[in-house]
Order: sequence, then C-alpha cells, then structure tokens
Amino acid sequence: MRIGELSRRTGVPVPTIKYYVREGLLPAGLLTSPNQATYGEAHERRLRLIRALLDVGGLKVAAIGEVLAAVDDPDKSVHKVLGVATDLLVPRYAEGEQDAAPDDAPDAVLEAARERVGELIERRGWRIGDDCPGRKALAVTLATLEGVGHGEFAEVLDAYADAAESLALADLDYVATRKGRDGLVERAVIGTVLGNALISALRHLTHVDRSARLYESGELHRDASAAGAGPGAGAAPE
Repeated sequence: MRIGELSRRTGVPVPTIKYYVREGLLPAGLLTSPNQATYGEAHERRLRLIRALLDVGGLKVAAIGEVLAAVDDPDKSVHKVLGVATDLLVPRYAEGEQDAAPDDAPDAVLEAARERVGELIERRGWRIGDDCPGRKALAVTLATLEGVGHGEFAEVLDAYADAAESLALADLDYVATRKGRDGLVERAVIGTVLGNALISALRHLTHVDRSARLYESGELHRDASAAGAGPGAGAAPE
C-alpha cells in the first residue's frame, strides 16, 4: 500500500508517519521509485503499536524508540525486553543530595525507607537487583509519605504488594498465550505499558464506587457492622 493508504487505515497523518520513519520508530517503506514507497501489514501493525504506546501508554517518542529497539533485538530475551519497558514506566528522580528526595524527607528518613523496601523484597522473596529503578522510586515515595505526615501508609505496603503480584501474574499469563518470540515480545510490551493505563482506570472506578458506598450511602459501614454482629453480639459502637 502507499503511504496515503497507510495513513487512512491507521488514522495517522502522512507527515507524522514520515517523522516516525526519520526517527527510526517505523521502518522505511520499500522503494518502488525515487519518490515512492510501498508499505505492508508489518508497517501498519508497528504504526498502531507506536500510537498505542504514545497515546494511551503515555510514553515519549524517545522512550518508544528504546522499547522498539529492544523489541527488534533478537538477542534480547523476553525478560530483558520487559525490563526495558517497565523501567521506562517507573518515575525517575534526579541524582543529587538525598537522591533528590523532597526537603521534608531528610537522609535518615530516606535511608529508613530504603531499608523498608529491602526488607519487603527479602520478605517476599523477589528477585530484584540493587540497581532496579523501582527500588529507588518506592523508597522515595515512602520517604515522602513520612515527610507529609502519612508514614503509617506504609502499613498497607504488603497489601499493595499482594495486588501488584496478582497483576504481574495476569500480565505474564496474557503474554504466555502468544507463541513465537515476535508476538510474545509485542504482547509483553503492550501488556506492560497499556496495563498501567488499565490499572489506573480500574483503580479510579473502584475508588469512586467504594467512596460512594462509604461516604454517601454508609453501605460499607452497615456491612461491617453486620459482619461483626452475631448471636448475642452487642450493638456496634457509634
């Protein structure tokens, strides 16, 4: 197909397609003349992947380039490709004093947060390297919570870890249904990057529901009271 047809099929403007080719995100078409090229289904599929990572996944063009380079590297294992994709989704904090933690998270607080993260990883038996960016991001988050007076939020860390493990299993179960490296790797990237958008949307929906039940109708309060009441049980305290 010509570039115009590729544009019509994907909804991506021709100048944008040419930009992706220049940036190395999309392979060039097959030249049929000095000024014309043809594109195939592989181009259409790659273009849709680029737009998904950009529009829904929220990745920048440079980050998408890193992901696609890993996807196209036959020497990279699926684990390594997943690592590239997931690392790009973790918040980055500038290097410097206190690892760029906020002013209200001094060295001692940040160090305590790092220790808590290390204990969590060891307790759960996770195979995580010291240089994993998620370690630093989690430590800075915990230190920040402490700094704004909500350090007790760390008490639900294992509940969050339980949920994260379930989500990771769901992601990788989805990946495993596709055979062949190319399909498996692409599915891994899609599941990882767009999975974050999926989780965020679902979390918002469940927050709205639970908040409405708890703070508007009082349904959760009544349910909790009923669950605690049994034969001979006294009335729940107000």
